[in-house]
Amino acid sequence: MDLVVDADLTRWQWKDEDEYAHVRRLGIVTDIEHRAVAAARDQALMMIEERCGPFADTASWSAWRWNPAWPAPTLPRSGVTGQRVAPAGG
Repeated sequence: MDLVVDADLTRWQWKDEDEYAHVRRLGIVTDIEHRAVAAARDQALMMIEERCGPFADTASWSAWRWNPAWPAPTLPRSGVTGQRVAPAGG
């Protein structure tokens, strides 16, 4: 899930919530994974509210720009196909 935060950290919104709900209904995201996502969401919001972690320096965020020379991120195979990939060794 993407979190879009204003540069001054006063407003934020989650993106892709409908897609996330859909993959939950399909069972692609398990209950265990969902609990981990919920915990990570709570932690991200706490860091915004407390201005800590990556959100400690609002001046840096307001000046941040994507470097076009960086390669585009890629999804793991399971994220593209929706199929689970068993971890190595089990």
